[in-house]
Amino acid sequence: MKKIENWKIISLFIMLYDALSAVFAYGIGLWVRFDFNYSGIPAGLMNAFLHFIPIYIVVLIVTNIIFHLYRCIWQFVSFDELIRILQAWLIESIIHAVCITVFFRRMPISYYLIGAVVQAVLMVSIRFAYRFYLKFSENRKSFLNGRDMKNVMIIGAGESGQTILRDIKRRYEDNLRVSCFIDDDTNKWQRLVEGVPVVGGRDDILQSVEKYSIRQILLAIPSATAEQKRDLINICNETSCEVKILPGIYQLVKDEVTIANMKDVAIEDLLGRDPIKIDMAACFEFINGKTILVTGGGGSIGSELCRQIAAHSPKQLIIFDIYENNAYAIEQELKANYPQLNLAVIIGSVRDSRRVNQVFKTYRPEVVYHAAAHKHVPLMETSPNEAIKNNVIGTYKTAYAALAYGCKRFVHISTDKAVNLTNIMGASKRLCEMVIQTMDAISKSGSFDKLPLVHAHKEIGFAEMDEADILPEAAEHARIAHNKSRTEFVAVRFGNVLGSNGSVIPLFKKQIENGGPVTVTHPEIIRYFMTIPEAVSLVLQAGVNAHGGEIFVLDMGAPVKIDTLARNLIKLSGFKPDVDIKIVYTGLREGEKLYEEKLMAEEGLQKTENDLIHIAHPINLDTDHFLSSLVELANASYYNSDNIVEIVEGIVPTFHPVGKNGQSDKAIKSKKYKEVAAGIV
Repeated sequence: MKKIENWKIISLFIMLYDALSAVFAYGIGLWVRFDFNYSGIPAGLMNAFLHFIPIYIVVLIVTNIIFHLYRCIWQFVSFDELIRILQAWLIESIIHAVCITVFFRRMPISYYLIGAVVQAVLMVSIRFAYRFYLKFSENRKSFLNGRDMKNVMIIGAGESGQTILRDIKRRYEDNLRVSCFIDDDTNKWQRLVEGVPVVGGRDDILQSVEKYSIRQILLAIPSATAEQKRDLINICNETSCEVKILPGIYQLVKDEVTIANMKDVAIEDLLGRDPIKIDMAACFEFINGKTILVTGGGGSIGSELCRQIAAHSPKQLIIFDIYENNAYAIEQELKANYPQLNLAVIIGSVRDSRRVNQVFKTYRPEVVYHAAAHKHVPLMETSPNEAIKNNVIGTYKTAYAALAYGCKRFVHISTDKAVNLTNIMGASKRLCEMVIQTMDAISKSGSFDKLPLVHAHKEIGFAEMDEADILPEAAEHARIAHNKSRTEFVAVRFGNVLGSNGSVIPLFKKQIENGGPVTVTHPEIIRYFMTIPEAVSLVLQAGVNAHGGEIFVLDMGAPVKIDTLARNLIKLSGFKPDVDIKIVYTGLREGEKLYEEKLMAEEGLQKTENDLIHIAHPINLDTDHFLSSLVELANASYYNSDNIVEIVEGIVPTFHPVGKNGQSDKAIKSKKYKEVAAGIV
């Protein structure tokens, strides 16, 4: 025999209850009409009642079934269920009045009114009784275990805040209790949201946290801008409370506003700007069906480039990286996620011209995203020749191969450290931009004979090497490429990337996990930040919009104090800065600047269709002189010259290396720093 489910037993019980409540309700109506005297009820009225009530019970149960009143989970009963109960009751009351009057006899008006009202009360009460019981149990539990309850503040007394409040009330097992709301709308102050007071605006957060012993703050304003969220989070971080945030308005649209969807505040939420929005459809259309080469494809930016490219059906994706572990990791990930992807993973160095040219000759990439580079500022200060070999000469060799083998577009990934430089890493990236500018000019003019063959090195040096010994086909390939199509060379310049291998964020997190201290070089140091997806979207956009020679610059909003970033990260980890986790200032490192800039004053900016993406006007460059200087620089770097910094200084006019002690007090207090610092987040 099949076992009857528990909910069906409950439904049968409620059906029986509804039948008895109908008899009781209208019997009471008749009894009250005749002054609570049963014997005073006329026989005709009593007979009409007794003969009609069985019919009415059938009508009532059928109507309730139609309105799904026997399939509800009554512990979650809400306003929607109440509406359906009242709709069913109204229909039942009308049917009762019409049918008993037409088919039996007219009853007293009080009979209809009292019976209908009593029946409504009984129908609603039984269905909400369980909900009230659970609420009573919750309150009793809260009273008995008050010390275990976590008092919660919700910022945002709108629809999302109310929905989260209801969800918390249902999830009584979580031991959460909403004590107050915060909202900047003064019309909501001193009013109640389901019994919870709206105590004031953001200026009242700190006071209310102390008053109500708040332990958790929920930011429930999905429509708030990044800047608004940042301001609120900064206030909340002045408390010791755990802070969670509703990610975005899409949660409200999709009806996904629950306590479970609240996330811990991420460091990205503190950047103070909305995410960069790019026409990715155009980017992916550009990628589709093309052979794409990503150098440095195992790095932070390179691997994300590979992920996004792989997802949009390239003809072939070639990953080129010197670090085999990184390359292997992204290879396995892409094979697992995109089994149909035509993928080639090649280990090699951009410093090796023969290897680079072999890759271009074999695969003939149409688009190159050049992400291979040494990026660590302090380490490059102690190994300047390596920065030049890898970043500058490696970029030249890769760009030369792209030009020689008919690549259509070459996108170089630069950095804001290439602006008004004080360190060799930044100088090397500025030299890369100059390489890109020169290569684009050569591509447009067709003057391939001007390009030096800086492709290998021997003890005798570059000048004495025979062209045929270096690259037999180079010149011919360059001429062929020019006859078919020219290569468009562009650069993309942006700031620090959150979560990258060289970012301060992973370092801070590790230091916090170890109990501190968190090390910051200088209390006033500031940087521009962006996320890896934003960086990659900009790179891809540059690949679409390039015409050759541009330097694309991202407007990254206001810069962020590294000290503030460290303190916020400590607070978000549940600790107090300088109390639980110490912050130690270690002093500016070799070559480190207090601030970064997005462009040099001489460059200027040109707007694009995207308000957050600009194009820097390239500075006039004597290509002949630069190319001859590049040969000297390459030769010096491969001989590991002690004078490499001075040589770079002579080539890059904006390069002003700092001493071992970092910037002077004069530089720290300079007008330029104050201008940049005025917009600090």
